[in-house]
Amino acid sequence: MSAFDTPENAGHGGVLTIDLGALVANWRMLEQRAGTEAAAVVKANAYGIGIEPAVTALTKAGCKTFFVAHLSEAIRARAVAPDATIYVLNGLAPETGGAYAEHDLSPVLGSHEELLEWAGLRQSGARVRPAALHLDTAMNRLGLWPGEGLDLAREKSGVIAAAGIGLVMSHFAASEVVDDPANARQISAFAEIAAAFPGVPASLLNSSGHFLPGCPSYQLTRPGYALYGGNPTPGKLNPMRRVIGLEAQIIQLREVEAGTQVGYNGTWTAKDRRKLATICLGYADGYPRNASWTDRSQGGSALVGGVRCPFVGTVSMDLIIVDVSEAPPEAVRRGAPVTLIGGELDLEAVGAGAKTIGYEILTNLGRRHARRYVGL
Repeated sequence: MSAFDTPENAGHGGVLTIDLGALVANWRMLEQRAGTEAAAVVKANAYGIGIEPAVTALTKAGCKTFFVAHLSEAIRARAVAPDATIYVLNGLAPETGGAYAEHDLSPVLGSHEELLEWAGLRQSGARVRPAALHLDTAMNRLGLWPGEGLDLAREKSGVIAAAGIGLVMSHFAASEVVDDPANARQISAFAEIAAAFPGVPASLLNSSGHFLPGCPSYQLTRPGYALYGGNPTPGKLNPMRRVIGLEAQIIQLREVEAGTQVGYNGTWTAKDRRKLATICLGYADGYPRNASWTDRSQGGSALVGGVRCPFVGTVSMDLIIVDVSEAPPEAVRRGAPVTLIGGELDLEAVGAGAKTIGYEILTNLGRRHARRYVGL
């Protein structure tokens, strides 16, 4: 049975199937592997699958802590997780303390200015949860320098005490590359920081960090990509369960002769007689235009009847053309489903075909798809 066989899905170009049971299983596996509490990173609309369904499923499974990027995302998460601890990774934007207090949220503080503003809010009598303190051990992106953090830790009655820090954290720059020397440097630097804040929980592990030999788990881990089925161990077998699948429909078929140019600007030319299928999904649905397949460069592909078939020409706004010449004839018909994500086309394969990474494929999942939540 095709995902398009139900009336609610038939009017959509693509059907996105989201396995919440697999999401929960991935979270449980990572928590068990770490041997400590695992939070869930649900920023970017839970990596594209939906904050509300993801947070609801994980909360029911026992997840108590969530991380988002923006305050607006945190407010959405709070609506379905009234008792959870919810951290905002991008820090305290100016004059937003009142919203944090109103919605019982925690910023991840990464600068002296943020520390001072948060401390002032607490000293004004506002009832707020403890904040997290971000130390930058490699990324040069957000957070205090390690030396700054150590200096603040030594000031027992200073701004750290006034800010009410409930978590210290840092972020790996290359944990997916096991032998990258940056990992050892970060692990060492963070160990010194964690020791300087006795009694304060610490967090370092991201998704790939769970598989990094010799790295302490501390009191809290922060998996993101791996929860959604992304491979945290590139180059090795993916230990995570698949969470999403994406299908589109064939809406038109044609045969073209050798020399026929296809798509915008005729960027792909048939070398012999080929059978082409147009499917109703494109970059407006979040599928990258960089997956275009031209005479000069390879691109993405779809599974048609289980056979991998290349795109031809430019991925356009609403449509992609697929060379289905090698697909089983019974799978090549108007209305037949094709798989864009699923089977051998996992997030890494789709990302490679679009000259990007699986993270971008996930977070760009379009709003026009029909969404099927299964597994729970």
